[in-house]
Amino acid sequence: MPTVDHEPLGQMVEGILRAADTSVEEAQIVRRHMIGANLVGHDSHGVILLPTYVDRIKKGHIVPGAKFEVVREGPTTARINGNWGFGQVVSERAMRLAIDKAKTYQLGAVTVFHQSHVGRVGDYPLMAARAGFIGMMTADSGKTSKAVAPFGGRVARLGTNPICIAMPSDLEGPVFIDMATSAVAAGKIGVARNRKQQMPVGWIVDKDGRPSTDPNAYYAGGAILPVGGDQGHKGYGLSFMVEVLSGLLTGLGFGIDPKGPHNDGVFMAVFAVDAFRPLEEFKREMADFVKYIKDTPPAEGFTEVLYPGEIEYRTEQQRRREGIPIEDETWRQLTGLAEASGVAIPSSR
Repeated sequence: MPTVDHEPLGQMVEGILRAADTSVEEAQIVRRHMIGANLVGHDSHGVILLPTYVDRIKKGHIVPGAKFEVVREGPTTARINGNWGFGQVVSERAMRLAIDKAKTYQLGAVTVFHQSHVGRVGDYPLMAARAGFIGMMTADSGKTSKAVAPFGGRVARLGTNPICIAMPSDLEGPVFIDMATSAVAAGKIGVARNRKQQMPVGWIVDKDGRPSTDPNAYYAGGAILPVGGDQGHKGYGLSFMVEVLSGLLTGLGFGIDPKGPHNDGVFMAVFAVDAFRPLEEFKREMADFVKYIKDTPPAEGFTEVLYPGEIEYRTEQQRRREGIPIEDETWRQLTGLAEASGVAIPSSR
């Protein structure tokens, strides 16, 4: 499995996107989100997706340069049609709009429909946190193929339906949760398949509803389970509400259309901390709260307690130094795209 430095890997990603008729600006935005996902250890949302994106561009399911259209707007709200643009490009702009509204009115909330895959959901609420706001985002894939069985079911009816909440703080690393409401993000099953690895029990069931550890069983008609194991009704309940916020509230609806283009509907909300208390006081207390949590004596089998987001921060520092590991099958696909696009292939460590 090759390990590649993030900068030349990003240059290859950008070159492949440019060869697919993507503008410099949009290629750089998508590159930043993809490489960022790999850097923090979310390989399922990183460069492994590039072949899929290129294929969607060819099919017209991603439209480079698509119009960012605000179809309805109020002082604190907006409804946005992404017109099938890159999800990273559309959602980044939508979050900036929500932040701007919160700067003026202490609250901003937007929905987005008709955009492609947004990548790592955590990227967008973290924009708000870096600006000194509390950020939240939910995402759903609209009326397309589905991946997750509702609690008690064995057939997929829901998306992986992620949710992220990010907080400003005085800490060096960001404080946030970024989680699928399913037992695992669908992309992690793809990573396991490309690495030819088995998965933990409790991630998926096969087409007959039986537990399986084989990633190929998922692609052969299986389904992902809700997060929570034998308490999966909790993950299912969260998933249900994410689908309402990101599917129904956006107007995408619900249901299954296997031939429909991937369509990430999102709900974003940004809250001004200083509407409730001084921002600097809150950020300082956030850091104190994290210290209080980390001072918890570790349980058997653990060496320390981590705060939400700490693993990603540590992984990013390590991968910036040591490079990004890429599974062999993903690297084969990427280098094939690079050769076909006339893009230089970076050397691995």
